Formats: sequence, structure tokens, C-alpha cells
Amino acid sequence: MKIDILTLFPEMIKGFLNDSIIKRCIDKGLVTINLINFRNYSKLSNHQVDDTPYGGGAGMVLRCEPIFECLDDIRTPDSFVILTTPDGIKYNQNVAASLSVNKKHLIIICGHYEGFDERIRSLCDMEISLGDYVLTGGELVACVIVDSVTRLLDGAINKESLKSESFTDNLLDYPTYTKPSVYRNLKVPDILLSGDHKKIDEWRYQMRIEKTKERRPDLLKQRGD
Repeated sequence: MKIDILTLFPEMIKGFLNDSIIKRCIDKGLVTINLINFRNYSKLSNHQVDDTPYGGGAGMVLRCEPIFECLDDIRTPDSFVILTTPDGIKYNQNVAASLSVNKKHLIIICGHYEGFDERIRSLCDMEISLGDYVLTGGELVACVIVDSVTRLLDGAINKESLKSESFTDNLLDYPTYTKPSVYRNLKVPDILLSGDHKKIDEWRYQMRIEKTKERRPDLLKQRGD
């Protein structure tokens, strides 16, 4: 997979790409990630990328010209363009899985300032929001998308680890424990020490149901439970 991130602040993202699973995926050739400062595509002498809004109002608005010019340069028939914006669809695991499986080239446009020229939307295949709040820019959103999509690529992590993750089958993950078996009078459930893997699997599935019912009953409704 190839991912191009259009941002005015590439330094915000560089460190994120140099650690953990993302770094390993890059080193293994599973994903190529490019940071593109679209200021370089401004045709103004001072490389300005924002301006005051027509009709008046507070703040500065991203100009459409640099984004259009950049997309002309990097877009291919395989490209899928994402715009980070508070009024996009709410991002979730199903979207991440779909992007990971079905797309070869993601282009993520990081919004910034007061907003962006509305004409930029015409370039995009999907608009994504992390939730009902406003961030300074789309760089953090881009990092979340990259992380959630990349870890699902074949070869990124053990497939067994993905089977019961939170939001798989609209259930939260089961509780996990490690040594010591007793710490400050807090005990690991006896079932996990039994060695009976069939019963352990049954217990874990039941814990997923109970945990989801307690914390995210809306997910169970989506399952029809």
C-alpha cells in the first residue's frame, strides 16, 4: 500500500512514522508513506496557501489551488482521496478494515486553519472525522488513519491477534492478565489457570459479550443481540 499525506506540518507526523508497528511495516515494504507539504504547490510568490474568506468572517481559509495542483501531480487511477474534516463520517474499525483491504493508494488531505475552500471537496472520495470535536488540524486524524489501516495489512501483525480485538464482530475485547497470578489480593480468574483451552475460549467470548453490554450496548444492538 502507498499512503500520501498532504500537510503543512510534516514534522508533526515524522516522529510517529519512526516507531512501533508503522516503522516495521515500512521496513518490511508493506507500506510506503510520503509526507507532502502542499505549500510547495502554491503559485504565489510567498507560497501562501490560505486567504481571508469571501463574504467576510473570522479566520483564514485554505486555498483550493495548491491542493488541486498537488492532486494533479500525485493522483493515479488507484488513488482514494480522504479529506479530514469535522463534518465527515465518523471513523470506525469497519472503515479502517475496508480501506486496508480494498485500497492500494490513499491520499489524505489534512485540513487546517478556519477551514478549506469548499471546492476541495470535489477532489475527495471520502471525508473522515474522528468524533464530535474540533482539532487544530488534520495531522492527528491522518496519524490515526495510517495506524489503524497499516496494522491490518497482511504481514503487519499476527492474524491471531486480530481475531478478538475490540470492535471485531461489534464486540469489545476480553480482559487479559499476566504474571503474577495474585497481586495485592487481586487474583487472575481461575479459568485462565486451568489449562482447559475450550473453556477458556468460552469464558473469553462470554466476557466480550458482558463487557460490551456494560460499556457499549449500542454495539450489541448493531449485532441484533
